[in-house]
Amino acid sequence: MEENFLSFLYPDQASAVSAAEGKLPHISESVSEEIGLSALLPLKKAPLSSFFTASPDVIAYRQAVFSDLSAIPELSETLRRILPMLSDMIELRALDHDRNTSGESYLYSITEVELYIRCVDTLREGLAPLRPQIKSTAFCRFTDTVTELSESKYYKDLNRDLSALASRIQEVKSITVGVNLDSAMRPVEAGVISVNQTPFRSGKLLDKILRMSFRNDAMTCIASLVPFGKDENENRQDALSRAFFGALEEVFRSSVRAWREIVGEYVLEKTDFLLRILPEIEFLTRASDLIARLSEKGCALTLPAIAPEAEKCLTATGLYNPDVALRIEEEIVPNDFAFDDDGRFYILTGPNRGGKSVITCAVGLCQALFQLGLPVPAKRARISPADGIYTHFPTGAEDTIDKGRLGEECARLREIFSETTENSLILLDESLSSTGSYEASFLAAEILAAFGARRVRGIFSTHLHELAAEVPSVNERSLSAGGIRFDTLVAGIEEGKRSFLITRRVPDGKSYARDIAEKYGLTFDTLLAEKPGR
Repeated sequence: MEENFLSFLYPDQASAVSAAEGKLPHISESVSEEIGLSALLPLKKAPLSSFFTASPDVIAYRQAVFSDLSAIPELSETLRRILPMLSDMIELRALDHDRNTSGESYLYSITEVELYIRCVDTLREGLAPLRPQIKSTAFCRFTDTVTELSESKYYKDLNRDLSALASRIQEVKSITVGVNLDSAMRPVEAGVISVNQTPFRSGKLLDKILRMSFRNDAMTCIASLVPFGKDENENRQDALSRAFFGALEEVFRSSVRAWREIVGEYVLEKTDFLLRILPEIEFLTRASDLIARLSEKGCALTLPAIAPEAEKCLTATGLYNPDVALRIEEEIVPNDFAFDDDGRFYILTGPNRGGKSVITCAVGLCQALFQLGLPVPAKRARISPADGIYTHFPTGAEDTIDKGRLGEECARLREIFSETTENSLILLDESLSSTGSYEASFLAAEILAAFGARRVRGIFSTHLHELAAEVPSVNERSLSAGGIRFDTLVAGIEEGKRSFLITRRVPDGKSYARDIAEKYGLTFDTLLAEKPGR
């Protein structure tokens, strides 16, 4: 490991730099939104797309981190406690940059150092006792660094000096201002006469009665300054505040400026690693929350075995859609799923609301979570990294004025095809639904055969039941071009009810139509049994 390099998500500087330069798998924000991942992992500090990786080493490094987080809940609690402190430090730096000529700047620097010390103390108190239980390289490095920092002589001296300086500033409760007037009683000069450790008194009769004192003294106000009146605008109040800050700057300039120059470089250097990994910390805490919510609901989670990229593998036992699992009260139906030599691309058919879209998104979520380094929603899994996940889901009417709905769909599919490689994952949900079944089946067969020839793995969830009959010819064209094999999946019906079980078999399109007819009482026998109306 490079000296001073710390990251929860990358094992070394090279992998972190590669990610920063944009060498990431193509899993866009829109893809995350379509498969439901954005709702599961909402982030503010960095886009979710910046955390994906296709590196087996990086995935394994992160899996160890999440293994620690799952086994030791106190880790995520400690990280969660420092999140607001780090956010405040970033905000202070922005304010300091905007107002670096005022007395506020010195106060900001003191507050930033105080926040830094609170962060380090919070991390040391939370992590050091857990060190014997920690197994991941990332948390071991981080805990050891924090411990080393907190035990250094410089840190102890910094803490002591900060306490003394902050105490001096915090003791300031009021200032005595002197104003010189000209012969016309106009102010010509003003300045701070003294800095006081007690606030001035209002001078009002009630205040005197409460103090049981009627004598005049130096800390009793005889008239308020107008800009602090309740009817004054913010600009006038701000002008007076800036004047006071400027005066305080002069009072504390010698001690604060000297102290700031001494500690400034040290603090910038030592806080940099904390602020740099702030997006990582937010990501870890959000992911830990997701894992905890699923675990509390009794949903299975597993860290998948990492398969070689060339294997194009996604094998999962007990796969489910975590987005759906967290939104429904009833128990979710798990399914077994596998891309293998007999089926690298599936045509998934079944009844409406029978689970086709749910399982399609579940496969996408499983792949995406794996490439974030997280546990996946299954009992067991083995997965190859993909260089991208591409989705083509039902859309609204955007970009259809010139091309029409079908033209827009075809354009999107053509664009996806141009970006994919043999290591990509494609998820198509009800594509080509904007045209008749004959045209849609013909277009789908052409597109699928081309994806197959490119050796792309994926799922085409569709209402085009007759497309399943085209699988032999699609396979023939794909295999003759050195491509992969297609197979069919069916969203099942048991005793006339949707089971949400996905089985690997050839579909019977008539059974779905019959199911719909029976559900809504539109069979020939049911209709004839109805009595005539008026």
